[in-house]
Amino acid sequence: MPQPAIPKTRSSLSRSPAWRALAAQARHWRTLQLRGLFAADPGRFERFSRSACGVFADFSKQRIDDPTLQLLLELAAERGVSERLAEQFAGKKVNFTEKRAALHTALRAAASAPRDVQRTLKRMREFSAGLRSGKHGAGGRPLRDVVSLGIGGSALGPALVSAALADGSGPRVHFASTPGAPLKQLLAGLDPASTLVIIQSKSFTTQETLRSTGITRQWLTQALGDQAAAQLAAVTAVPEAARAMGISDEHIFPMWDWVGGRYSLWSAVGLPAMIAIGAARFDELLNGAAAMDAHATGTVASNNLPLLLALIDVWNVNFLGASSRAVFAYEPGLGLLPDWLQQLEMESLGKRIDRRGKPLRHASGAALWGGRGTEAQHACFQWLHQGTHEMPVEFVACAAAAAGDEGSHAMRLANCFAQSSLLMRGVRPDETGAAGAAAAHQSLPGNRPSTTLLLPRLDAASLGALLALYEHRTAAAAAILDINAFDQYGVEHGKRLAGSLLPALSGESAAMPDASTAGLIRQVVEQQRKNKN
Repeated sequence: MPQPAIPKTRSSLSRSPAWRALAAQARHWRTLQLRGLFAADPGRFERFSRSACGVFADFSKQRIDDPTLQLLLELAAERGVSERLAEQFAGKKVNFTEKRAALHTALRAAASAPRDVQRTLKRMREFSAGLRSGKHGAGGRPLRDVVSLGIGGSALGPALVSAALADGSGPRVHFASTPGAPLKQLLAGLDPASTLVIIQSKSFTTQETLRSTGITRQWLTQALGDQAAAQLAAVTAVPEAARAMGISDEHIFPMWDWVGGRYSLWSAVGLPAMIAIGAARFDELLNGAAAMDAHATGTVASNNLPLLLALIDVWNVNFLGASSRAVFAYEPGLGLLPDWLQQLEMESLGKRIDRRGKPLRHASGAALWGGRGTEAQHACFQWLHQGTHEMPVEFVACAAAAAGDEGSHAMRLANCFAQSSLLMRGVRPDETGAAGAAAAHQSLPGNRPSTTLLLPRLDAASLGALLALYEHRTAAAAAILDINAFDQYGVEHGKRLAGSLLPALSGESAAMPDASTAGLIRQVVEQQRKNKN
């Protein structure tokens, strides 16, 4: 197997002047308290907040000050972050291990997008408009439901956008990531004659998606016979595999090699979302993302929001000891944001080898987890406030409420702002109103950092800008950390090994990778044999 070309790189990150200065600066922060900094500096909020494309970010509750921020900006300059981003936009093979470009930003470039992208978007608009206007299926009934079969990047992005922006004006769009009982329960509540199924698979070899496809095709065929294929569509890089299922070319939409799975929302993978929200709002989503692209590439470092957030992430993980970051969405429509973001960041930054193929001498990306506010407050915020592990928290909320939701919206915002304030300020023993051991139990240490991202409202343009912000933030962090953000060999090796083990679970002979796996499979096969008797 040919070795990947080693890209141009700089000296070891941990030996760079800014990195060493930041290590000394981190020791300085052991004695500082955020509560005291706010009390001493009335302008702290204004200095440590920024706005881009409607997304307002307050990072004044992070453990940074002016000298720390200046050193972080010097680190970005030393590591050539802006040059790396320019290479990505220019179509260079920034995914150097797989010798691919990462041009997902071209998918939202409007008139300057490649012709194939523009043709595909036009077809998507026409297809979704037909469904939303009452296009009939093979059974003669209007198509009222759409089932999208896909996993990972082929599901998370479209599902997030649909949940955030669908208003009920089009067909109901459902997402099924894995086969089994949930898929069968979904299908049991739908009418095959009025359901379109979209198969989302770049390679058309993804095990979960193929199994789900088999179950769904059988469900359609039992009801529609030979006409079942007319209610199938596919998004794939292997159109011949879709044609072999009887899917017509009019229902096959392309995926491109230069679009990674976790960035594929912007491609034809976004078709279910376009059906759910309409082509006009999907265009607004693209435009919002394109605006953030322009901000990321055209704004000086000190005001560049994705870069600043990436630098704070690197600071928290490598200098302040944070091993994870929690993200909480205080807007019901953004409930899937932590799931989408988890794939984006943990696939991109979960690396241990630098661009030269050498083991890292520093930490890479943090683990990411989260949930929905205010529900999460009753599940994990106790740990955040009083547990022994300190970690940064991210709050995402909207300033304006949806029509009719004003009262609940105000309650969510009050809780969002209260939690970030309490994490930062804490509660001193003398503020608890208790004495002795009771005061110790009731006090909170505070000094726990957080960032709040505030959208003007939950609309398509704001959501597009937010998602692109996270993408550029992740790419900037990877550039600083000297890793490839665009491959995911851990995922690929896992898929291959799972495929090799499938025969053994059916009682066939298969090579075992280790004694534990062999023992577990023996236990399953034996238990299945007992269950049959």
